[in-house]
Amino acid sequence: MTTASISLQDLRRKIYVKAKAEQSWRFWGLYVHVCRWETLSEAYRLAKQNKGAPGIDGVSFDDIEELGVLEFLSGVQEELINGTYRPLPNRRVEIPKDKGKTRMLGIPSIRDRVVQGALKLILEPIFESDFQSGSFGYRPKKTAHEAINRVADSIVKERVQVIDIDLKAYFDTIRHDILLQKVGQRVDDDKVMRLLKLILKASGKRGVPQGGLISPLLSNIYLNEVDRMLEKAKEVTRTGKYIHLEYARYADDLVVLVDGFKKWRWLTDAVMKRLHQEFDKLGVELNLEKTRVVDLSKGGVFSFLGFHFRRHITRTGKVGVLYMPTMKARKALTQKLKHIFRRFRSQPVSRVIGIINPILRGWVNYFRVGMSSQCFGYIKDWVEKKVRRHMMKARNIRGFGWDRWSRRWLYTSLGLFSQYYVRYPATESAAKR
Repeated sequence: MTTASISLQDLRRKIYVKAKAEQSWRFWGLYVHVCRWETLSEAYRLAKQNKGAPGIDGVSFDDIEELGVLEFLSGVQEELINGTYRPLPNRRVEIPKDKGKTRMLGIPSIRDRVVQGALKLILEPIFESDFQSGSFGYRPKKTAHEAINRVADSIVKERVQVIDIDLKAYFDTIRHDILLQKVGQRVDDDKVMRLLKLILKASGKRGVPQGGLISPLLSNIYLNEVDRMLEKAKEVTRTGKYIHLEYARYADDLVVLVDGFKKWRWLTDAVMKRLHQEFDKLGVELNLEKTRVVDLSKGGVFSFLGFHFRRHITRTGKVGVLYMPTMKARKALTQKLKHIFRRFRSQPVSRVIGIINPILRGWVNYFRVGMSSQCFGYIKDWVEKKVRRHMMKARNIRGFGWDRWSRRWLYTSLGLFSQYYVRYPATESAAKR
């Protein structure tokens, strides 16, 4: 009797259902699914969709397309099946940060990205069943906006004692032995574990590469026990339907919000103590300069996922929340756009607009929640002036050409991005009034 091949989507769904139903089950026989043609093809599609620069071997997606994707994937599949696959070292790239600091990215080769993606496609449904509701980073059907809304809703419900956690070089300090132990609690497949060890070893003796396709999943697995601890704290301190503690985590960005009522002030210190204990077990170090407790009822402000949050009392005396893009997020955008204007100073304005429009659209779509209208007004005027200066410099004339081109002409004829509007979620209705 011949059994019909199960599709990748159905396979992932069945793995998830099994993992959810039996939380102590260890999965075996997974490696054959990692090596399947359908899995590798989907992994290649996802890797190409994410784009990205070549790895240490210099091979780009264009190179692979030119030589043939089928041949490329066949080679990868053969190496995996024969056990001869060995990942290349990651290409190291320094990314500038604030105050002259840099962040090191490890960029795998496209071949290694495909293998990581295939492994992720098979492992992800197992651990998705274990992840907690407060974890939002890089998860299917979870978004940053959901995390932001959870935080905003908690502030409206007077959870105003905020523990703002900052982890020091989190991705670079993940211990491989602890991570493999956590994966091994759900995976009983020697070939899968060997493949994962090879991938981790390519990034060094410690840490996971921030440019790797499987790194977000591994980083969530590593911190899942921290989430479990916070979920338990929510339940043991609950009073009926009232929750006195809430949290939201997006990758290594974590905030915990505690009831501001005097009776629950002790909970802030207790949770902070437990967080220290959990992070110590993992070998994860807190950045003590940036980790802090903020009292929103006394005018405190904190940032999360690019937004500044603060408590707000409306004219009617109700509690609301105000959140808007941070200065850091605004500056990052303008610096990126400045670089484009400088690089393409001799190019036609139509080409420049064609490059900056997708950047503006993506940035505005992310920040078009909360009280972002003032920031949007600034960005809109700033971009308009840069476009005007670009056109005037092309004519060797000073100024901004206010008399030459109307604002309407820039948006209707040139097609400059113009959709700077804000969506107001229900949690902000009080704050708006």
